[in-house]
Amino acid sequence: MTSGARKKQRLLHAPWVQAVLGWMLWAYLMIALRTIRWRRENLDRLEPVLAGEEGGLVLFWHGRIPLCLSIAPQWWRKNTGALISPSSDGEFIAQALARARCPSIRVSSAKKGDATKARQALAMFREAVAWVANGGGLVVTPDGPRGPSEVIAAGALQIARRSGAPVFLAGIAAAPAVQLKTWDALMLAAPFGRGSVVWEGPLYVPRDAGEAEIEALVADWSARLSAATRRAEALVGGTPAQAQAARAAA
Repeated sequence: MTSGARKKQRLLHAPWVQAVLGWMLWAYLMIALRTIRWRRENLDRLEPVLAGEEGGLVLFWHGRIPLCLSIAPQWWRKNTGALISPSSDGEFIAQALARARCPSIRVSSAKKGDATKARQALAMFREAVAWVANGGGLVVTPDGPRGPSEVIAAGALQIARRSGAPVFLAGIAAAPAVQLKTWDALMLAAPFGRGSVVWEGPLYVPRDAGEAEIEALVADWSARLSAATRRAEALVGGTPAQAQAARAAA
């Protein structure tokens, strides 16, 4: 890394910069929530959990973080938090969500051999399990923070297994929008457009699930969440690339 790149990284991670970025993201999240015309499919599947004392998990892909408050009108009914990376890159996201009445649990996987981070990760994992087991909602982007894109990491399923809570998958899309050339194809939607949330679930992880069963569920749920996301995209006219191709063919 060059000296200039290091200075730029230090600037981006400065507390005041993170605070500004957090405010900007919160403002965008609220604009997207309030101005986009949201269509929500299968809301009835959520109602037993939202109306009761049971906790639950919500999974959606990392690239849809800018549209995450599309699920808020339902999940604000419960004490709902979000699982966010403890890295400095996740700090402004945590600040934005805190403004949106969604506290964060900062957790990540530890590298092999790093005992300190392993203990921290275990403590945060236990906090997440307790949060859900005590009736809270927990939002997770299960392919974040580094990918691979649209592949669920097993940690979310382990939280579901330990807590016994139901899991709901949320396919989210909006149009008009742009998708950045990031690893997660981050979707940024324009205000006053169309949006869609497609719900799948409730799904459960058996408490006695072993490693092989967890791996099978990871593959199955990843496919289901991608299918719900494609359905949401279809409801708003496809992805930006698909919409552009359709206009060119017309």
